[in-house]
Amino acid sequence: MAVPETNTRRIGKWYFGGIASAGAACCTHPLDLLKVHLQTQQVANTGLVQMGVKVVKNDGVLALYNGLSASLMRQLTYSLTRFALYEAIKKQRTKDGRLMPFYEKIAVAALSGFTGGIVGTPADMVNVRMQNDMKLPPLERRNYKHALDGLYRVWSVEGTRKLFSGVTMASTRAIFVTVGQLSVYDQVKQMLMKTGVFHDTLVTHFSSSVIAGTVATIITQPLDVMKTRVMNAQPGQYKTLLHCAADISKVGPLGFFKGFVPAFMRLGPQTILTFILFEQLRLRFGYIEPS
Repeated sequence: MAVPETNTRRIGKWYFGGIASAGAACCTHPLDLLKVHLQTQQVANTGLVQMGVKVVKNDGVLALYNGLSASLMRQLTYSLTRFALYEAIKKQRTKDGRLMPFYEKIAVAALSGFTGGIVGTPADMVNVRMQNDMKLPPLERRNYKHALDGLYRVWSVEGTRKLFSGVTMASTRAIFVTVGQLSVYDQVKQMLMKTGVFHDTLVTHFSSSVIAGTVATIITQPLDVMKTRVMNAQPGQYKTLLHCAADISKVGPLGFFKGFVPAFMRLGPQTILTFILFEQLRLRFGYIEPS
């Protein structure tokens, strides 16, 4: 059943993207945690299922949600920023009724992702550390109580600069994932609705988000592996990104795609849930611009 035309004209509020992303993260966090574990092992000798069994066996079921507070903080900084900026610029560019061409969507998504990547780096770094903590020997674990404790301890012990460790890789990855998600989703949704067969409904939102999630995973996986390594590294372990890339390449080109299956299984559902939640928030709680 088609959504009433008045609802399809509704515009999402600036914080809807952050709320939707946080809601999706609550569902996909276990897969995100297993992805980090797979990416930080030097020798790829453990699969997704085996890693999941190992985590539950050693630390219990709740260990699959280690670092959830940092994951939520990341979404409420990184995703909120990129969604808010993208939607704000799109609103300005389409206020006269024109449709943004795809290349403009890519440019806006790239800018939004870059900005969001910088804003979300501290929470992202703490998120990676909290998820990987259980793999370390007991005496080497950081044992952050929650995301705010992690941020404070990094700042007080390692300094402000450490909070932005890996910011170059994080912001670069954010560009690609935002292009893959927001611009591709917008473009696919627009093309589907132009056919007259699809409308502003759940079927359209789901179809568009599946394609967006697939594209985003493919183009971001190598950067995601490098970002995880850099953020989880000991001080001085990697002098440059090339040093990190060289270390990963020791196991061959496939080293850059470690954890691809859990990455796709996380980013795919996360993208789908994010856009479905975002669209539902827009349709039900968005506002209509006065003529």
